Amino acid sequence: MIPTSLPGSPFIAYREGSLFVEDVRLADLAREHGTPVYVYSQAAMLAALAAYQRGFEGRKVQICYAMKANSSLAVLQLFARQGCGFDIVSGGELQRVLAAGGDASKVIFSGVGKTRAEMRQALQAGIGCFNVESESELEVLNDVATSLGQRAPVSIRVNPNVDPKTHPYISTGLKGNKFGVAHERTVATYQRAAALPGLRVVGIDCHIGSQITEETPYLDAVDRMLDLVRDIEAAGIAIHHIDFGGGLGINYNGDAPPAADALWTKLLAKLDARGYGDRQFMIEPGRSLVGNAGVCVTEVLYVKPGEQKNFCIVDAAMNDLPRPAMYQAFHAIVPLEASAPAGGGGEHVYDVVGPICESGDWIGRDRRLAVQPGDQLAVLSAGAYCSSMGSNYNTRSRPAEVLVNGAKAHLIRSRESVEDTFRCEKLAP
Repeated sequence: MIPTSLPGSPFIAYREGSLFVEDVRLADLAREHGTPVYVYSQAAMLAALAAYQRGFEGRKVQICYAMKANSSLAVLQLFARQGCGFDIVSGGELQRVLAAGGDASKVIFSGVGKTRAEMRQALQAGIGCFNVESESELEVLNDVATSLGQRAPVSIRVNPNVDPKTHPYISTGLKGNKFGVAHERTVATYQRAAALPGLRVVGIDCHIGSQITEETPYLDAVDRMLDLVRDIEAAGIAIHHIDFGGGLGINYNGDAPPAADALWTKLLAKLDARGYGDRQFMIEPGRSLVGNAGVCVTEVLYVKPGEQKNFCIVDAAMNDLPRPAMYQAFHAIVPLEASAPAGGGGEHVYDVVGPICESGDWIGRDRRLAVQPGDQLAVLSAGAYCSSMGSNYNTRSRPAEVLVNGAKAHLIRSRESVEDTFRCEKLAP
C-alpha cells in the first residue's frame, strides 16, 4: 500500500511516484551504492536541531548530541559545526568526537561502567564533565584524577524514579534500572564528592529514558531535580549547571511526541517559577535529532507464500536494523517506486524478514505490500539506533552510508568487504 503521507521528516517524500531524500532519488542511490544502504538527510537533522535552539533562545544552554544514536563521523561533524557538544559513553566515542572535529571541552561522559583507562583518556583530553553514576565510581575517578594531578569536573546522575512510559529496555530513570544514584542518596553522594580532592562538583544530571512521547515524565523529573538542587545547595555545594538528559521520542507509527521547542518552553517556565531560570543548562538529545532523518534501502530477494504467513525476504537483516529484533520496534516500510509491480501482482500481507539464520530476524510484521523480487523498499525512521547498533553477524558486511545535502549525495561510509569483517583475526599455528 502506497502511503499518502510518511511518518517523520518532510525531507523524505514521494515526487511523481519516486521516493526522494531532499532532492535525490533513492532509487539512484541504491543503483550506485547497492543495497542495503543507509541514506540520511542533512536538512532533516538541522531542522530537528533548530527546534531545540528555538526552545532555548535567550538561555545559557549547551546542546550535547547523544552520539550513541548515530556515531557516523560525518553526522558528528555536522553537529560539531553547529556548535553542539557531545554526550559519550565510551573512550571509543571520545576518539570519534575528536576525529570529527568536536570540542573536548563540550563533551559529557555518561555511562555506568567507565574504566580507569577511559577516565584517564577523558581527563587528558580535557572533557567538560563526567556524569557519575555510582558512589563507587566517585572513588575511582578521584583516584585517577589525583594520580594525574587534576580535579575531574563531575555531576551526579540522579535516578529520580520517574516512569518514562516507554519500552522497558530503554527506560533508565526507575528504581529497577542500573543507571544513576538513587534519589534518596543524592545529597550524601554530593557531600562525598565535594570532600574528595580529585573532584570538582559542577552540575547535576538526570536522564529517564528514550523514545518518550509524553511531556508528563519530563515535568515530574524537573520538579524532583529542582528539589535536589535546593537541598544540595542548602548543604553548601554549588550547582553550576543542570543537565536534563535527552530521550524525546519521534514519530515511528503515528506517535505524537511533543515538539522540542514547545516542551522546553514548559520546562523552562517551571525553572523560572522556582528561581533557576538563569542557570546553565545541558540537554542530550539523540534520537530526536537523527531518527527521522534516515532511511535504509533494501531489495526484495524472494516472495514466499505460506499457509499461515507470507514472507517478503529482503537483503537487509537484523544485523543492519537491530531495533525490531531487540525491541519489537515498528518502522514504516514503503516502496521506492509507487507504481504497481511489472508482474501485475496485487497487495498481500507480508512479514518482511532478512536472510539471517534466526526466526528473530524480521524488519516488519503484517505489512501490506505489492512486491516482487527485485523491487526496492525503504525502511523509514532508521537514522537512530540502527547503523550504530549494527553488527557483522553471519559474516555480513556493514552497509554503505550516504549523507544527502540538497541535490548532492556524499558517501560517508563505504560498504565493508568480507575481508574487512575478519581483518583483525588470525589463524592459529
